[in-house]
Amino acid sequence: MRCTLPVQTKRRILCVFPAYTPSFGTFSHAYPLMGGVKAFMPPQGLLLISAYMPEGWECRFVDENIKRATPEEFAWADAVFVSGMHIQEPQIHEIAKRAHAAGKVTVLGGPSVSGAPEKYPDFDYLHMGEIGDATDELVSILDRDLTRPSAQVRLETKERLPLSDFPAPAYEAAPLKRYLIGSLQFSSGCPYRCEFCDIPQLYGRQPRLKSAEQMCAELDAIISQPGHPAVVYFVDDNFIANRKATRDMLPHLVAWQKKNDYPLQFACEATLNMAKQPEILELMRQANFMTVFVGIETPEEDALKGIDKTHNAAVPMYGAIETLNSYGLEVTSGIILGLDTESDASEQYLIDFIDKSGIPVLTINILQALPKTPLWDRLEKEGRLLHDASLESNVLFKRPHDTVVSSWRRAIAHAYEPEKIFERFKHQCATTYPHRIKTPTKGKLTFTNLRRGLILGFNIITRVGIFSDYRRPFWSAAGYALKRGQIEAVFNMGFVAHHLIRFTREALRGEHNASFYAAKAAETEAARQRSWWENARKRFVPEREAA
Repeated sequence: MRCTLPVQTKRRILCVFPAYTPSFGTFSHAYPLMGGVKAFMPPQGLLLISAYMPEGWECRFVDENIKRATPEEFAWADAVFVSGMHIQEPQIHEIAKRAHAAGKVTVLGGPSVSGAPEKYPDFDYLHMGEIGDATDELVSILDRDLTRPSAQVRLETKERLPLSDFPAPAYEAAPLKRYLIGSLQFSSGCPYRCEFCDIPQLYGRQPRLKSAEQMCAELDAIISQPGHPAVVYFVDDNFIANRKATRDMLPHLVAWQKKNDYPLQFACEATLNMAKQPEILELMRQANFMTVFVGIETPEEDALKGIDKTHNAAVPMYGAIETLNSYGLEVTSGIILGLDTESDASEQYLIDFIDKSGIPVLTINILQALPKTPLWDRLEKEGRLLHDASLESNVLFKRPHDTVVSSWRRAIAHAYEPEKIFERFKHQCATTYPHRIKTPTKGKLTFTNLRRGLILGFNIITRVGIFSDYRRPFWSAAGYALKRGQIEAVFNMGFVAHHLIRFTREALRGEHNASFYAAKAAETEAARQRSWWENARKRFVPEREAA
């Protein structure tokens, strides 16, 4: 539903989503292979706010991962809304500067400002927390007056809008064909209290839910847009946070897929103990879920206790991964280095895990303390929070900083050595992909999908299969998949490995930060200073020349 407050004026709201600093998880090097893809995933938050604005208020949406907001767009707006994560902090400030230069009032919401409002003194209004009473108060203020306040105004949500009353995100405002994957939300919140995670503090431990009818209506809106992504990601903090609700919702998702001839594939994130839920896993298989992101964090069981993540040990780790694979779910994994329990042997434990698990994609980050987490509170009491921009983390590790960073460098170098990653993809061809359901061809035979497939196939053959220095292991894995009739797997492993190999090489050259939650400010600024041609060359030139 929209905001129901009576308003006296018509306002024009420009919603601007800041560009991401490149990371392992955004797959930026894959975009040039895909013909028109410019960004990873549409942001649910700003699209939801846009849909919630009062009837008669005009909203425009700009994702600066796709294109930069223009002076004309700032001039059009009465107010500029921004949302983002901690890693987007430099870009968030830059948008505020441009909006103020245009004389516009600025509003910042989303996870970063909700967790650390002190980072953003340059915004006129801060919206902390989810959509709710603070949002209505903001609407009332902007309805009365567009003058920039003399001092910053902070609005914090006390009463959240129930998810069952959420409007459908304004997907029509976003060019979905420019995104690698689509986004969808079913629940918010997570019952667990992992020490490093801010989700329970920001969104609560009691999961809140949308109805199955809402989900299906939003899926209808996604597929109604020509050129929509073929994969939709459930952005839920934990897809099985409420197991009964997930189990009850999934049959509706299966029915929707069957009704529409399976036009989409799904992905989500969940805790590893979902391996204990065979009924949910089978329903996910029937609904055409392909991938699940799991925060494994560390293969060392004692370390899991230290970060309050013992639920990862509810079933043997390798057995849980094999169970997920047996339902056609390819596991991707988050890994953290720099935990207090680490020893000199931890790096080898991780490398052994990488090889034995057969997980192709692992986002390996150095520990970063986020505000509003138990980790932040503990380290603050211990005097172990750092504020040195030259370091890779704000944590004073138990081991020397350079030792942890060197371990991270060796771990990513091992994980994304071309022969290693393609061997792990071959493992998936044998153990995971054969367990996926066969879906009707009709749902996938669209002009967009055919065009996308031709462009992707051509670029993978040329850029990966001919011009890259990792063409030999690629063709070995591609041949292995083709012998099993897994044509789609060739496309997937081609663009995923291409990104991961190239990003790793850049990281090893010092161009990227060792944590997804902290931006490499120097490289971000350097990218701004480079010419269009220099930036384009860094993205498109064959890796053997760029290395």
